[in-house]
Amino acid sequence: MIKQKKAQWPWHVLTVLILIGLAGALYYATSLMSYEWRWNRVPQYFAYQAEEAQRAAETSTVIEVIHNGGKAEVVLRGDDGAEQRLTVADNSLQLAEGDDVAEGDVIGVNRHWAAGPLLLGLWTTVWLSLVSGVLGLLIGLATGLCRLSNNPTLRDLSTLYVELVRGTPLLVQIFIFYFFIGTVLNLSREFAGIAALSLFTGAYVAEIIRAGVQSIARGQNEAARSLGLNASQSMRYVVLPQAFKRVLPPLAGQFISLVKDTSLVSVIAITELLKSGREVITTSFSPFEILFCVAGLYLLINLPLSHFASRLERRLAQSD
Repeated sequence: MIKQKKAQWPWHVLTVLILIGLAGALYYATSLMSYEWRWNRVPQYFAYQAEEAQRAAETSTVIEVIHNGGKAEVVLRGDDGAEQRLTVADNSLQLAEGDDVAEGDVIGVNRHWAAGPLLLGLWTTVWLSLVSGVLGLLIGLATGLCRLSNNPTLRDLSTLYVELVRGTPLLVQIFIFYFFIGTVLNLSREFAGIAALSLFTGAYVAEIIRAGVQSIARGQNEAARSLGLNASQSMRYVVLPQAFKRVLPPLAGQFISLVKDTSLVSVIAITELLKSGREVITTSFSPFEILFCVAGLYLLINLPLSHFASRLERRLAQSD
């Protein structure tokens, strides 16, 4: 007897209704506060047209203005006969032929697109996460293997490091690195932030690696040794590749957490995404719009990372 598959569309409809209800509840909550949404203010904080003033280098006279496709080339002649040519936006030109200008007078402006504070904050978050993630992975791999070592000193020191870092808040570690270690060693705030994030991530990665290696059957290592591989070759070519497949999901989760943890380095004046958002709020007076954008940008980083980890996990599973 063939079992009929239940229709799934009612559940999808229910999901949509729940999301619509949540959006309606949010709108109702803001209406109670008489909040006025100003989404039109948001784009300028991603990218805007910056203006660069063009000034006269010395006291001179405008001898010619050449208009060409929205640009104006202004030719100035000084008292000594030297000429200066400036190109400005046509609609910003403030002078005409024959006008006299003094040194430092603004002739016009040039406009060009520039990254806004939210885009700059996003870039800072991305490179902080990338550098800290790579260093944390290397630290965690070395520490995880040290925890499995037969050497008591390596095992004890790695255990002390893992328990110390995991048992204290990341915010406290950032303060210690910046105000104590950073002051003594004259480190930049970026270096202190990356060091704290890397060591914090490394402690959790070490436990993930240790658990993954210990989950591999001991017979795999014994079989590799019987084929003539030494301990390091057995770990590198046999045990670690199998362990990596098992620890990929928790590793992806740890790196996603790292992206969000970068928001804590704002306490040492690193202008990452969240700090950029807070600074924008003080000038835009649009807290909800900016915070929603900040949350969306974090999702923009984490969702592709999660999707990539899922695809890699499926591909590795097929290779078994």
